Amino acid sequence: MAKLHFLYSVMNAGKTTHLLQVRHNYIENGGHVLLFTSLIDDRFGVGKVRSRIGIESDAIPLRKDEAIDAIVAAENAKKPVTVVLIDEVQFMTADQARQLAWIVDELRVPVMAYGLKNNVYGTLFSDAIAVIMALADDFQEIKQLCHCGRKATMILKYDRNGQAVRSGEVVEIGGEGRYVSVCRPHWTSGDIGPASRQLLSRTVAAE
Repeated sequence: MAKLHFLYSVMNAGKTTHLLQVRHNYIENGGHVLLFTSLIDDRFGVGKVRSRIGIESDAIPLRKDEAIDAIVAAENAKKPVTVVLIDEVQFMTADQARQLAWIVDELRVPVMAYGLKNNVYGTLFSDAIAVIMALADDFQEIKQLCHCGRKATMILKYDRNGQAVRSGEVVEIGGEGRYVSVCRPHWTSGDIGPASRQLLSRTVAAE
């Protein structure tokens, strides 16, 4: 039975590595895989999905005004689709997130959507995530550790002085060096940890 799976985590937890491994496994077994990513996430080029350990794949870049259900239905009519994989689902619209449920229910194609659950301000990242949380059949947390050793559940954004940023734009494509995944107590206190402070000091010194 096809299901809508939501696989979520904080930053730098290995979501994309997990996704690309799943893609590889399906293809190795003869599956027809559709991989989508957001058009706005162009860190590695438009329509590129790349993990931090260096593995990558081409993907279908999705605009906010595109209907993903129509794209999948058209492809499925030509050749049955085995699975739909979504990278960075938090950048989709709420309507596109609802369309993922339609793909599962009407086309009987499983969907595995990967993304960030929370934003840096301690709320659900986007309307798409709220829809996914409401409609998904299955949830899987991909875990990451805080610098203190506890499970990281929050994302902390900081400035060039190492101070927590508590306002402004949620999305800053390419600004990975200004984010760190931490536990809730360290998110509350704004403590980015020794490794991030050391990296920041080296970056500032090199400028």
